[in-house]
Amino acid sequence: MINASVAIQVLPAVEGQEVIRVVDKVIEYIKSSGLNVYVGPFETTIEGEYDQLMEIVKRCQMICIEEGAPSVMSYVKISYKPEGGIWTIDEKVTKHHQ
Repeated sequence: MINASVAIQVLPAVEGQEVIRVVDKVIEYIKSSGLNVYVGPFETTIEGEYDQLMEIVKRCQMICIEEGAPSVMSYVKISYKPEGGIWTIDEKVTKHHQ
C-alpha cells in the first residue's frame, strides 16, 4: 500500500565531479527498488510503504560511505498517511511536465 512519499537529497562529502558519481550510485539504488521514483535536479522522490521507504533512506547513507565519502548529509522530507491515500508524484507534477 502506498502510504508515504519521501524526498531525499544526499550530499556526500567528496570533491568536484565525485559528488555526481556518488549521487548517481544512490539514484541507481533507489530506482532498483521498483517503486515509483521521480528524479529531480536537487532531490529524488519515492513513494511506497513507510517502513520500506525508511529502509531505503537508511541505505542511501551507507551507499555514500561505501563509495568513499567520509561523511554524508541528507535532507529528507516525508509525507505519511498510515491509512493510505497520499497524493502521488503524478498528481503533484504531471501537469507541469506536459
